[in-house]
Amino acid sequence: MSSLDHKIDFAVVLSVTCANPNGDPLNGNRPRQNYDGYGEISDVALKRKIRNRLQDMGETIFVQSNDRKVDEYDSLRERAEGNAELNQILKAKTSSSDDFAKAACREWIDVRSFGQVFAFKGTGNGGGVSVGVRGPVSIHTARSVDPIDISSMQITKSVNSEPGKDRGSDTMGMKHRVDFGLYVFYGSINTQLAEKTGFTNEDAEKIKQALLTLFENDLSSARPEGSMEVHKVYWWEHSSKLGQYSSAKVHRSLQVKSKVEEPRSFEDYAIELYDLDGLKAEVLDGR
Repeated sequence: MSSLDHKIDFAVVLSVTCANPNGDPLNGNRPRQNYDGYGEISDVALKRKIRNRLQDMGETIFVQSNDRKVDEYDSLRERAEGNAELNQILKAKTSSSDDFAKAACREWIDVRSFGQVFAFKGTGNGGGVSVGVRGPVSIHTARSVDPIDISSMQITKSVNSEPGKDRGSDTMGMKHRVDFGLYVFYGSINTQLAEKTGFTNEDAEKIKQALLTLFENDLSSARPEGSMEVHKVYWWEHSSKLGQYSSAKVHRSLQVKSKVEEPRSFEDYAIELYDLDGLKAEVLDGR
């Protein structure tokens, strides 16, 4: 399979209804919000969901979350050493960083997509390694179209965690949610970096499918089933490696604005897509 031979830009429009899309641990796990009141979902959280979807699709993932682990490894180093080719490179004194990076990119789709920093200390059985891989897929932080309203509720436990106590309902906490918010995030796939990591046209199609089903198999108490929904995916495929337009100009061609003073659903927004000469967006509905 050949490397990606044309630049790609994309955008995703998603909604949040009575859910916490991305809690901020520095702010009591409240939904992330900038100083102007607009909601945010970090690029790290979005990449985590894409990795999870790719894993559901049967792809091999290097950075697996502990609750979705499909192998016996408890650390990234163990997972790297579990690959025979990488283990041989780790132990060899003459192997180069490029050899390590190429082997890792061949094995794991998230490494050849998003890149990865491999920084392992040396041990008695093998040397250390410090290898950085730059991935071709870049993703922006998602931002809400309008400022969001956050609701907070106090919760209690009705059982004792430890023996010897008379009451259990006096243990309290807080739970936060976004009542409704429409978010947009953008991304690009760079052909020069795709050549270095071996990212292919087939890999790009898998990323597209992951975006369409971003919140499948992602339920939690903070994000109940159906509370997060992908409405639209916009996918621009340029006709050259460098692209006809800059990513910034392509992303600006998509405009999302509210039609009412207090939007409460996706239907309360108008989406306009401005034409760019020679570049047409593929518009896909989320699933």
